[in-house]
Amino acid sequence: MDIDCRAERFAYYLIDNNTTIRKTAAFFHISKSTVHNDISNRLKTLNYSLYLKVQKVLTKNFSEKHIRGGNATKKKYCK
Repeated sequence: MDIDCRAERFAYYLIDNNTTIRKTAAFFHISKSTVHNDISNRLKTLNYSLYLKVQKVLTKNFSEKHIRGGNATKKKYCK
């Protein structure tokens, strides 16, 4: 798979499904580091407008991270 094409595929999947880097990596069976590097570094030079859309999703995910973590802990201990 071409690296440039791969970065755009990750970006479109992340935007279309409003998902996290971790879930995107799991879907493509690839490491989180690779996904993060592709959508944060490579995409910026390849397709800047797509990069900005990805950053919106990632910013939203980052702001909700503590809520997801709290829900996961609650689910783990309150069965």
